Amino acid sequence: MLRVRPPAVAGTFYSGDSERLAADISTLLAAVDVPASERLPKAIVVPHAGYVYSGPIAASAFARLRSGRDQIRRVVLLGPSHRVALSGMALPMANAFDTPLGRIHVDESAAQALDLACEAPPHAREHSLEVELPFLQSVLSSFVLVPIVVGNALPEDVATVIEKLWGGSETLIVVSSDLSHYLPYARAQVVDGMTAKKIIALDGSLGYGEACGAMPLNGLLLVARRRGLLPVQLDLRTSGDTAGTKNEVVGYGAFAFYEGMTS
Repeated sequence: MLRVRPPAVAGTFYSGDSERLAADISTLLAAVDVPASERLPKAIVVPHAGYVYSGPIAASAFARLRSGRDQIRRVVLLGPSHRVALSGMALPMANAFDTPLGRIHVDESAAQALDLACEAPPHAREHSLEVELPFLQSVLSSFVLVPIVVGNALPEDVATVIEKLWGGSETLIVVSSDLSHYLPYARAQVVDGMTAKKIIALDGSLGYGEACGAMPLNGLLLVARRRGLLPVQLDLRTSGDTAGTKNEVVGYGAFAFYEGMTS
């Protein structure tokens, strides 16, 4: 039986009109210059605010997936729970997600292999996963999704889930996270700069004041350290750099993680 999770923030975080949305994403991606020789990342970290605020930063990571358009066939997407208090992690009850750009099916066999609860409420209004989907639909040809909302979870538990789903070159890991929240512009730059240094150092001790997606991000950093991945900072800005005032800003960072490379 098909159970579809409809878009919850289309028309607010991004355009609900399919043509306008496709054009917006195309414009954001076109502004990113990716060297032809650059390798395909195994994992990326991207922000999840409204596109007018964080879209340019997210695009710097998603643009690097275009070379894997026909190679990546499964996306493991982890993001924090904003609206529902959640202990541990949750898969959706739905087996498909809709966006204005079309339908994405959940990889049910992969999801069933995880020892995670399937819960509708954490996914119903959660934007941290949803806002990444139109970008993924724009840069990838066809893929299935493993969508995981992360609440209060230990890094080791998140890392165990990521390891189970690691796969090969057909699998991409995406962690959705903004950085600092509602600090003055200058202070946010300092805090986000320190957070970025932790991420590049694969230091999985991030707290909520540093990244709202600290729990899934710490799990990814643990796996990246074990597997010897090379982290690369792609962009680091705030809402004060894109579309907001500088009185209170939200920080955004984009990072890519590469296998088989040394710094």
